[in-house]
Amino acid sequence: MLPARPTVRSRFDGWARQQVRLNPGWALALFATVAFSFAPPVARFAIVGGFDSTTLLLVRMLLATTLFAVVLAATDRARLRLPRAGLIAAVLVGAVNAGGMVLFFAALGQLEASLSAMILALSPPIVLSLLALRGERLTRRHLVRLGLALVGVYLLIGPTGQVNWFGAALALAATFLFALQMALTQWTLVAYPTRAVAFYVTASMTGFVALYWLVLGAPWAAPTPTGWAAVLILAIVSTLLARLAFFAAMGRIGGAQMALFGPLETLLSVIWSIVFLNEQLTLWQWVGGALILVSALLAVQRLGRVNLRFPRR
Repeated sequence: MLPARPTVRSRFDGWARQQVRLNPGWALALFATVAFSFAPPVARFAIVGGFDSTTLLLVRMLLATTLFAVVLAATDRARLRLPRAGLIAAVLVGAVNAGGMVLFFAALGQLEASLSAMILALSPPIVLSLLALRGERLTRRHLVRLGLALVGVYLLIGPTGQVNWFGAALALAATFLFALQMALTQWTLVAYPTRAVAFYVTASMTGFVALYWLVLGAPWAAPTPTGWAAVLILAIVSTLLARLAFFAAMGRIGGAQMALFGPLETLLSVIWSIVFLNEQLTLWQWVGGALILVSALLAVQRLGRVNLRFPRR
C-alpha cells in the first residue's frame, strides 16, 4: 500500500518544528548583532571624550577576559580544555581580531562612527574574495559586487572632501582583518565548545592588545566617569555577551548565515550614531552607504550557497 500523502497540517507542523529548532541560533545571532552594533558609537563617544583608543580597547578586553574567566570557572570549568590544534587556531583568530580591533579603534579617533560602521559592511564581499584562496571560483557577479562596494566607498569618503582619508584607510584595513577572522573562525573553530573558544579567542586578543599598548609606551590617563561607563558597556555588552552569542550562533547556523546580519549591524550602528552622537551624513554618503549594503546583501546570498566549513576532525 502506498504511504499516505502528507497533509497541509502535517507539512505545517514539520515546518513549525524546524523553525523551533532554528530559532535559538537565529535569536542568538540577532542578539549578537544588536550588541555589536553599540560598539562603534560608544567607542567613538569615549575617544572623542579624551580616552586613548588603545587604552580604551585594552581596558575593555581586560574586563571582558576577566568576566569570561569568572563565568566559566563558576559554570563550565570542565569544558575549558581545548586540544592543541584548537588552542593554536584560537590564538591565530585572536591575533587577527586584535589587529582589526586596534586599527578600528584608531580609525574611530579620525572618523565618525557612522562612516566607520558603513565601511565595516564591506566584510561579506571581502569574505567571498578570501574564499578564492580555497579554490572558490570568482564569477562576474562577484566582480559586480566588488564594483558596487568600491563605488560605495568612494561616494562615502570622496565627494565631500571632508573625510579623513587616513581614518578611512584604517577602517578598511580593519574590515579586511575582521573578514579574515570570520573565515578563520568558521574554518577552524566551529567544532570546539563555544564558551571555550570565546574565552581563548578573547584572552588571546587581550594579550596581543596589551603587547601593542606596551610598545606604544603604556599611555594612560585617568578616565572620566562617562569614560568608565563606556568601557563597561563595551566590555559587558559588546564583548562578553556579544561574543558568547556570536560563537554560539556560529556553531548553530554557520558563518554564511551569520554574515546575513552584517548589514543590519551596520544600519543599527548608523542609527545609534545619528541619534546619540548627532552625526550627519550627506546625500552622497547615504548613496555610498546604500551601495555598500547592496553589495553586502548580494554577497551574503552567495555565501549562503558556499560551504565555508572544513571537515570536522
